[in-house]
Amino acid sequence: MNTHAVCNIITTDCAIYEFDCIAGDTAVYENGTYRILGRTSVDIIKSGGYKISALHIERHLLAHPDIAEVAVIGVRDITWGQKVAAVVVLRQGVSSLDLKDLRAWSAEHLPPYQLPSILRIVEIIPRNSLGKINKKSLATQLFGNDVGSRW
Repeated sequence: MNTHAVCNIITTDCAIYEFDCIAGDTAVYENGTYRILGRTSVDIIKSGGYKISALHIERHLLAHPDIAEVAVIGVRDITWGQKVAAVVVLRQGVSSLDLKDLRAWSAEHLPPYQLPSILRIVEIIPRNSLGKINKKSLATQLFGNDVGSRW
């Protein structure tokens, strides 16, 4: 399987450059060279020097008795880089869940830096035709331009 792709970089002078890279890399073009900054993944949240797996947090949150579905997203934060946000669909018959209760329950299963600091309760989490959650689209929809890393 070929994991390489042609990536486009748009520089500050609006020039477009193409180069061979591994799909999912984030890079900048500076002083005539490309500098790869790292992987771009919605499933890795970088907060306060930690690399946090959104999938790991999702697995634990799905064990919560009031949660039917969950998507964990990194939301931009000026202090920590990103903060953990949980987008939740509640189980049928459950009317509410607040952040304080979710954090208290989660603290029994997760370290403090992995606890959600934002909670959004939604009716449905949209999925594509393959049944997958498009986290980038969901994040933009719910949090606007505050998603992603500080790059």
